[in-house]
Amino acid sequence: MSPELPPHRAGVRARDPELQDLYQEVILDHNRRPRNFRAMDAGRKAEGYNPLCGDRITVYLSVDNGVIRDVSFQGAGCAISKASASLMTESVKGKTVDEAQALFERFQQMITAPPAAPPESLGKLTVLAGVRQFPVRVKCASLAWHTLRAAVEARDEVVSTE
Repeated sequence: MSPELPPHRAGVRARDPELQDLYQEVILDHNRRPRNFRAMDAGRKAEGYNPLCGDRITVYLSVDNGVIRDVSFQGAGCAISKASASLMTESVKGKTVDEAQALFERFQQMITAPPAAPPESLGKLTVLAGVRQFPVRVKCASLAWHTLRAAVEARDEVVSTE
């Protein structure tokens, strides 16, 4: 069971040592035991690659009447990319494609905001706000999201963070 983020802590800055420990625990949990880590036979898929870190991911997507009915991923990479993919699949399953797109935009804004800016509360996704302090890690955290977008758009190309 992954730890839940305390609601009263949602607006606390990532510099809080207690919060950093919780965020690190959630990231490590999703890296060790990624959710929705499996291939799907039917539906759409897209591949992504982050040449800076060596992360490779395939996102599988089942969309019915504009709703993401199922989403999964497979691949190998650093803890940040794997945890981000795992958290992403949990966050977008059951959402409309438009809602998932809006969440992608909010997530992208959160991880690319200036380090001193308070992170927007995106539930469990907020654990990845700390990557903004490490620009190279932003690509690790965003790879799954860019790959999801390619799967939604049924693009037949490998997504690269470069």
